[in-house]
Order: sequence, then structure tokens, then C-alpha cells
Amino acid sequence: MASNDPIFTPELVKIIKIFGLASILMVLALSFFNSKRANNTGEDHTFRMSDSARLYFLNLKAIEYNREVRSDAGMTLFRHQDLKAFDNSPFVNMILILNPVQDEAYLYLEPINLEWPIEIEVQNESVSQKFILDDGNKFQHWENIQKLIPFVESGSQFFIFDQGQKIPLWEKEVEKEGLKRILEDYFRILES
Repeated sequence: MASNDPIFTPELVKIIKIFGLASILMVLALSFFNSKRANNTGEDHTFRMSDSARLYFLNLKAIEYNREVRSDAGMTLFRHQDLKAFDNSPFVNMILILNPVQDEAYLYLEPINLEWPIEIEVQNESVSQKFILDDGNKFQHWENIQKLIPFVESGSQFFIFDQGQKIPLWEKEVEKEGLKRILEDYFRILES
């Protein structure tokens, strides 16, 4: 027996139209806020580099760096040409490291003729501040460098201590510009 009741009653058609129109409007409205997506993977993207940024660096910027391929670690180290250690004098070099296996980039403070921990004093106008930087993993080095970034950008004077002796660090204008270019290239690689 067939029922004579229609399935799509006028009331049901009104409800479908209202909910259909409301859902379409909601999808359109939310599509404007699609630029940032939630990261639910559990992965840390602090050091993540994109392929395009890495290729940009390797093809255009890497010419300013001395390259060292570390096949044992699967990484490539880049030392800027403007930052050079001389003879046996103590020095701290900032190295940009690309890890293509994990698609990550790091900054590393490399002590030359020094032992960890490194003691660095920063003087800016009348302010003097000391930092004792320890060796560690990529997060520890990133934390160390973040302490120094504002002083690098402001053109402060840096000193390191070796056996109680205060030695100027990155004192030439070329070295300061080299540090700024390393930081600029690093943030460009991370696209942050």
C-alpha cells in the first residue's frame, strides 16, 4: 500500500532551504580564515625549512659562505666568509646548518680555540651584560643565539673571555654585517 503523504512537505522544503543556505554561508565565511591551520601532527616546526627557501639559499645566497659537507651527520655547514678566525686566537663563529634529511635548519655557535661554556660580554652604550652560553642540542643553541640577536641588530660590542682575558669579538664592521646576513638568511630559510 502506497501512502498518499508527500515526503517533501512545504515545511520540510523550508527547513532544507534554511539549513542549506546557512551551511553554504558558513563554509564561505570560514574559507576566508584558512591561512593558518592547526598543527595536530605533534611535530615541532621550529626549525622547519621549505624546499623553495632552501633552494633560494643554495642557489643565490650560499655563494657568500664556505661550505662543509658532513656526510656522517647528513648535514651541510655554512660559515660566512666575513667571519674568520685568525691563527690560534679565540673566536666564536656562527654557523648556519642545513639538515635536508629532516628538512630543518639550525644556527650554531662554534667556539674556536675556546672551551664550553663560552662567556660573552655585550656592551651597548652604557649597558654591559654578560652571558654564559653552554653547549647543548639545537634548542639550547637557538636559545643562546636568541639572547644575542637584539645586540647583533643594534651594533653592540662583543667580548669573549679566555682564561680571564677579555678579547674583542666581531669587532670589525664587516663581521657585524656578516652576522646580520647570517641571521637574515636563516630567517629567510625558515620563512619567519
